[in-house]
Amino acid sequence: MAKVKKASESLTIMTNIVLPNETNSLRNLFGGELLAKMDRCASISAARHCERRVVTASVNHVSFNHPIPEGGVVVLESKVSRAFSTSMEVYVDVWLDDPINQKKVHTNEGIYTFVAVDEFNRPIPIPDMIPETEEEKLRHAAAIRRKELSLILSGRMKPLDSVELKKLFQEPEEQKEPKKDKK
Repeated sequence: MAKVKKASESLTIMTNIVLPNETNSLRNLFGGELLAKMDRCASISAARHCERRVVTASVNHVSFNHPIPEGGVVVLESKVSRAFSTSMEVYVDVWLDDPINQKKVHTNEGIYTFVAVDEFNRPIPIPDMIPETEEEKLRHAAAIRRKELSLILSGRMKPLDSVELKKLFQEPEEQKEPKKDKK
């Protein structure tokens, strides 16, 4: 297993047409159906990254910005946005693709966390990940803040122990100047 992998190596693209049995009473894709598709897509990205079995640890964020109608072509694109010791964050973008008019509309996005596991379902170490594009770098940087927030909210980290989240609330001068010892 490689020690460091590129985000692009985990890219997964899934394309489906929305069928009647997947829709709600408004004839749009059920939210739960979309969540399942996103989870599948993200799990493939996670497995590609670590070359191991993975389990979904959490769904950190999902936005429903635009409905996906019956008969619409839905495209899901996922990539690992950051790797930690045994877990990884995977970002999923969802598009409504109109192949006739050649238009794509960004409809949804979600952030999932996966853990790599061994044959006994125990967490195992995974390769680090290098972001390359500007978008990958932004998502990579934001992932550590989301992880710290998650740890704080679950009681596994004290707010004062945060590093990245505290930076969001510091004045620019505080970020640049090292703290001086008081004597």
